[in-house]
Formats: sequence, structure tokens, C-alpha cells
Amino acid sequence: MPTYDYVCGACDAHWELFQSIKASPVRKCPECGKMKAKRQIGTGAGVIFKGSGFYQTDYRSDSYKKGADAAKKSQSDTKSETKSESKSSESSSKSESKTSSSGSE
Repeated sequence: MPTYDYVCGACDAHWELFQSIKASPVRKCPECGKMKAKRQIGTGAGVIFKGSGFYQTDYRSDSYKKGADAAKKSQSDTKSETKSESKSSESSSKSESKTSSSGSE
């Protein structure tokens, strides 16, 4: 439920009222009792983000990021070594099969 600002047109009294959005605006001034109260158009409430993850400082520490990057790099190095070994074994087996087939002719 929001808080609304009111001002009286007769006595210039200012007050806030906590009421439902569906509630109709108050017309009677609590100071002078006249029916000249008007609801003010406000800027609204500021948004408040609660919890972690909304600021850069809430994310993982630099040491964690460095460790994660090092782990990724070592995994990619291992994969590239495996690929290069498999390519070299494929090329050597192809050259051996060409040599054996050309020698039998």
C-alpha cells in the first residue's frame, strides 16, 4: 500500500496518508475540516533491490575468476593436445597405408 501526499486548498496544510491504491482520495482536511483536500502527484517511491547480484562487487572475487580461467585454459590445452595427437596418428596411418599399398603393386 502506498503513501499519498495531500494538501488542503483552504488552510494549506500538508500531510501524508497510507492507504490502498483502490481507495478514493480523501477530501476532508484533518486541520480545518473543510472539503478542500487534494491528493498530490508524487514522484513515487524509489526502487530498492535487495539481495546479492545487483552490484559488481557482489559477484565472484578476482581470485575465483583467475582460478576458473586457469582451469578452462588447462582443459582447452588438454583438448588441443588430444586433437593434435589424433591428427598425427591419422596422418601416419594414412601414409603407412599408402606406402604398403604402393609397395605391393
